[in-house]
Amino acid sequence: MVLRAVVFELDGVLVLPSASGALRRAEEELAVPGGFLSEAFKRGGPDGSSVRLMTGEITFSQWASLLDEDFRKYSKDSGIRLPENSSVNQIFGKAMSARKINHPMLWAAPALRKKGFTTCILTNNYLDDSTQRGSLAQLMCELRPHFDLLIESCQIGMAKPDPRIYRFMLDTLKASPNEVRRRFLSVEKNVLLETAAPLPTPCNPSDVSHGYVPIKPGVRLHFVELGSGPAVCLCHGFPESWFSWRYQIPALAQAGFRVLAVDMKGYGESSAPPEIEEYSMEVLCKDMVTFLDKLGISQAVFIGHDWGGMLVWNMALFYPERVRAVASLNTPYIPANPNRSLMETIKANPVFDYQLYFQEPVSLRPRFEVVLILKDGYGLDDILVRESAFRGPLNWYRNIDRNWKWGCKGTKRKILIPALMVTAEKDMVLVPKMSKHMEDWIPHLKRGHIKDCGHFTQMEKPTELNRILVEWLETDARDSPRVSKL
Repeated sequence: MVLRAVVFELDGVLVLPSASGALRRAEEELAVPGGFLSEAFKRGGPDGSSVRLMTGEITFSQWASLLDEDFRKYSKDSGIRLPENSSVNQIFGKAMSARKINHPMLWAAPALRKKGFTTCILTNNYLDDSTQRGSLAQLMCELRPHFDLLIESCQIGMAKPDPRIYRFMLDTLKASPNEVRRRFLSVEKNVLLETAAPLPTPCNPSDVSHGYVPIKPGVRLHFVELGSGPAVCLCHGFPESWFSWRYQIPALAQAGFRVLAVDMKGYGESSAPPEIEEYSMEVLCKDMVTFLDKLGISQAVFIGHDWGGMLVWNMALFYPERVRAVASLNTPYIPANPNRSLMETIKANPVFDYQLYFQEPVSLRPRFEVVLILKDGYGLDDILVRESAFRGPLNWYRNIDRNWKWGCKGTKRKILIPALMVTAEKDMVLVPKMSKHMEDWIPHLKRGHIKDCGHFTQMEKPTELNRILVEWLETDARDSPRVSKL
């Protein structure tokens, strides 16, 4: 099989502005002649400190210290006066931290991979030990998952334009120069330059960290974890698993959050105890509090879908001190009515007839078929990995009276923590109009609405949902919780 490969540059291609463009902006801010900074950085030629930086011989902080002295000398020799407190660290650090990912070019990478191309980043880069090193770390963390190979000059001791770095790249790709050139030229221009925004990059079950939290004897919760920052717990619905959040997990992690996507009790690799009461909202919420306790997390953002939405509203109602912010997809918050049981309400609404059918404690697998396409080779059998099959998931439906009685304890409470409700235009069961009066109970509620979307919002419209969630998280869930001084 012939290798097909496309090599991307970081500077000025995947990331904008380019280093030279960033330096030009810095020259304008410093009111110095154009080219002054770039010429200063080039001093010393192939043996200069900048080349030593790019080959990894020295770190950024060492380079900045060496260059500061040259910088002042070059300034004096050129007769150009710099601001009194300016430094290489300040000038270069600010310029580099302003760089952003060039998404139209980045989108070409997954499109090429789907067409069978190996994708590679070949770039001059440096070992950043500065106080602003988080910017480079975040940039590379976001780019890496989209490419098969990453070759950085500082990691291999060779930097462009040294021909050896290109030979190293070809050896790594196991290709000859003529092959790479021929295959590259065969790529249609519109693949690289006119690629529409693809679906968000999903996480692969084999490439993420899996964890297990013991809740009590015989019961554990399985979860997948990615990212760092404020904790965000993702709670799926029926009949799903943590994998239904596969498009959200990387996006929220890249936005600066620690994402914990849980297999809810009864699903996947989490325990499925046989007792029906184990799946009441009261017990499930207590389980989630224990989950946080065991992980040492004082507060988390809770985002739920379907039954997970019901769970997160109850977390906000009964454990607001543990909830930094709460969001529900499709599932509205409707307070319990002390004067009418929930079972009566369900019986009066034909759209919920399926919930009455689920009350029977018999095996429904021969008669109840769910078509849920998650990923090639990953489907319903991966969600229901045990002989209990649907028993655990269906037990969520078999606590209607218990949930109503527990909910009645909070009928006079309002939810005043940051909250978001996302409705889906074409959800035929959890229709948007069901959320009409939520502001009566959640005065500060924010809303998102996704058109042409059915029930499985995370998978049907992941791009739109990710945008709504990230924007809300940035404004309503970024601040750190206060630490007790007791």
